[in-house]
Amino acid sequence: MDISHLQGGTVNHGPRVDATVRREQQRRRRVARVLLAAGMPLAWVAWRQFTGRTIRPGLPAVFQDQPALLPVLVLAAVLALAVLLPIALAGRSPHAVLRPADATVRLRDVVGAPHTTREAIETLNVFLNHQTFQHHMGGTARRGVLFEGQPGTGKTHLAKALAAESGVPFLFVSASEFHSMFPGQTARKVRSYFRALRAAARREGGAIGFIDEFDAIGTARTAATLGDSRSITGGTVTAGVVNELLVQMQGFEQPTFRQQFLGSLVDRVNRLLPAHRRLRGPAARPANVLLVAATNRVADLDPALLRPGRFDRTIHFDLPPRADRIEIVEYYLTRKRHDRTVSGAFVADLTPGYTPVRIERLLDEALVLALRSNRSAMNFHDVIAAQMVTEVGLSHDVGYHPDERRRVAVHEAGHALLAALIGRDVKLASILRRSGSLGLVAHGEVEERFLHTPSEAADLMVVALAGRAAEIQEFGEASSGIANDLAVATNIAAQQVGVLGAGGSLLSLDVAQVAGADNLVAKVLGDPQARAAADQLLHAAADRAACALLEHRCALLRLADGLYEYDELTGDEVHAIVASAVPG
Repeated sequence: MDISHLQGGTVNHGPRVDATVRREQQRRRRVARVLLAAGMPLAWVAWRQFTGRTIRPGLPAVFQDQPALLPVLVLAAVLALAVLLPIALAGRSPHAVLRPADATVRLRDVVGAPHTTREAIETLNVFLNHQTFQHHMGGTARRGVLFEGQPGTGKTHLAKALAAESGVPFLFVSASEFHSMFPGQTARKVRSYFRALRAAARREGGAIGFIDEFDAIGTARTAATLGDSRSITGGTVTAGVVNELLVQMQGFEQPTFRQQFLGSLVDRVNRLLPAHRRLRGPAARPANVLLVAATNRVADLDPALLRPGRFDRTIHFDLPPRADRIEIVEYYLTRKRHDRTVSGAFVADLTPGYTPVRIERLLDEALVLALRSNRSAMNFHDVIAAQMVTEVGLSHDVGYHPDERRRVAVHEAGHALLAALIGRDVKLASILRRSGSLGLVAHGEVEERFLHTPSEAADLMVVALAGRAAEIQEFGEASSGIANDLAVATNIAAQQVGVLGAGGSLLSLDVAQVAGADNLVAKVLGDPQARAAADQLLHAAADRAACALLEHRCALLRLADGLYEYDELTGDEVHAIVASAVPG
């Protein structure tokens, strides 16, 4: 048997696809019903015309005899609609149906993450060929697939592409739209949504449901207490909605109203028949439904939703590595004007840790900067400037007092010098104000890495405390500008001691449940031994920073002079100054 149409790579839409066969059968039945429904009235009209009893339009005789009755009935109908319509619509499913012809995103627009895309395509092919997979291979098609990952990693984008390629109705809804101010209406909307899914699947041979931000209705059922941020009523409502989801996700085999009606008739007849003469009722045919949900908080979901039979598969969307970022950037660059200085590799090297959405935003911001300079295409300077804008905000001069300007320049020069000395890729040093900060030094790793050592963490603490050391060295004391630096260094030290075992103990404070401490820093500071170890790491980093700045004071002053005069130094200028002032 050929099962190539079940495998991933491409979506199969040939005549052998089960969903296509079922859709064609349903189309023929609909045509037959329409012909039957339209043929009977037309035959009756033709018979009346043939017998000479021509049908004449007009009001019924009762309204002709009593003209005042018609306005009364119309007014009663309007009042009934005004009362009943809001109640009826309150429980209506809020979904929107996306047809393949309406889609603007196709699978060719999904770039990067090939393994994630292949997994989704395989799931779609098995869904479209569910009967072949079940009867010939003995498998059970997936009922639900959960897309999980950080915001902007492409969950909704891939879902829209699958909607375009599936060839079946795609019912899209945001989970927050299910919520209602009326008691019981949230669960009713959930029932309506799944009822619409089953109906669409029976009409078209299959249907895909997509619920975005699924954690809004799938949060774990926890006992609500008075001390909880959620009220008791809110906890009850959450439990009710999750219970409804669990029931509906198991209810794809529910019989239709017609099957229920025929089944009840058969049961009544069978009561009159002997056992060997009893009739068989209509078999319930399961609806071919695939539910796809997306969330960035999978840990908050109720565990019962994640068991097999409900969400059978969780597809994780990771941050794109360099190879995937190159592919993503090149895809966007085909649609955005740029010169030859901007390439996929160049932008990919600038954007480790970026999601696809952030990459597109970066390139759009670069185009805005190019437009500001009266150019129609971006260059690599625009991309670098756009990165500073998107990450740390727009720059503006605050009008420093000369003494204060010198202090800020020395402070940022200390950060820049230590970052360059430990081998960091310095991108920009500035004393202009951005997002509440009086100055900054933007630096990152020279090459993308996924693991870090305690030595590297210690180096980052040295860089964070270098501004303080520079101020103390040149002015005798540090200013209030070191507040954020101390916070950054403390957080790194807490990670080292509380998670990575760098404080003399291998116990992880991250897993400890400590009253009044809801984050790692609070847990470390609340433990005397861990606090002492973190404080020791910070003092060691401060001593290293002071020694390094004293040894390379000439480079520090050159950097400070450059910042004092020009406000900003590019990464190349910082590295050039350090290379010329520090002996090889």
